[in-house]
Amino acid sequence: MLLHILARGKIGRSPEADLVDRYLKRVTLPTKVTELPDRGGKLPPAAPGTVTVMLDEKGAQLSSMAFAQRIEGWRDGGKRECRFLIGAADGFDDAARAGADLLIAFGAMTWPHMMARAMLAEQLWRATSMLANHPYHREG
Repeated sequence: MLLHILARGKIGRSPEADLVDRYLKRVTLPTKVTELPDRGGKLPPAAPGTVTVMLDEKGAQLSSMAFAQRIEGWRDGGKRECRFLIGAADGFDDAARAGADLLIAFGAMTWPHMMARAMLAEQLWRATSMLANHPYHREG
C-alpha cells in the first residue's frame, strides 16, 4: 500500500523538510509526497481502493497504536493507497471534510502545516515499525 502525503504549500529546504525526509526514508511501505499550491490546484484523482485521511483540527485524536492498527487494517484489506491530506493555513471546509474516510488531529492545539507534515512522517514511521515488531515504539 502506498502512503501518500498530499500537502498544501512548499516545504523547501528547512528543518521540517529534513525531518520529513529522515522519517519517510525509514518507512517500509512505499511513500510519496505531493505538494500542492497554497490556493487553487486540484488534488490528483484518487484511484479505486484509495483511503483518504485528512489532518484536521476537528479530527479524532488517535493513539499511535490505534493509528498503526488503522493502517494495518487498510493494508490487509487490500487498499492500494492511503492519502493523507494536509491543508493550508485555513484548513478544510465542511464539504472537503465530508469526502474524507477519516479525520485525525495531532492534539487539541493548532500546528503549522509544515510541522504537521513532519509529525505525520514520524507517525507513519512509528506505525510501520510497530507493524514490523520493531522496538522503536514503547507504550506506557
